[in-house]
Amino acid sequence: MPLKVLIVDDSKAMRAVIKKTLKAAGFALEECYEAGDGLEALKVLDQHQVDVVLSDLHMPNMSGLELLERLRQEDRVPRCFILVTTEGRKERLREALGLGARGYVSKPFQPEGLRKILSLFVGEPDARDMDEGLEGLDF
Repeated sequence: MPLKVLIVDDSKAMRAVIKKTLKAAGFALEECYEAGDGLEALKVLDQHQVDVVLSDLHMPNMSGLELLERLRQEDRVPRCFILVTTEGRKERLREALGLGARGYVSKPFQPEGLRKILSLFVGEPDARDMDEGLEGLDF
């Protein structure tokens, strides 16, 4: 099943790495939207329905936690909201989970970690869609 994904990170390079990782893991992307912070993410979500949001926690203007709070207030937290973050404080991660995040992947991450957590919520990727030329990715 092709996915509609929103990647939210203030680093354009990290957004590209996450997108490349999704493709390398075999996830078919119907659409892949990008946002540089939570405010941009809200604008994307106002215009498009997505299956998955992969969001950093620490960003300018509106953090991933503030984005989650706003989406929860508006009762529109996506079914699969995953943090991709350097945050290591358990209390912050628990707070995000309490607001509707389904899990998190710590940066730097290995593609397998992202694939595993997404597979829990959207199913296993199709091995036929895996990018053969990206062996040994480690970000």
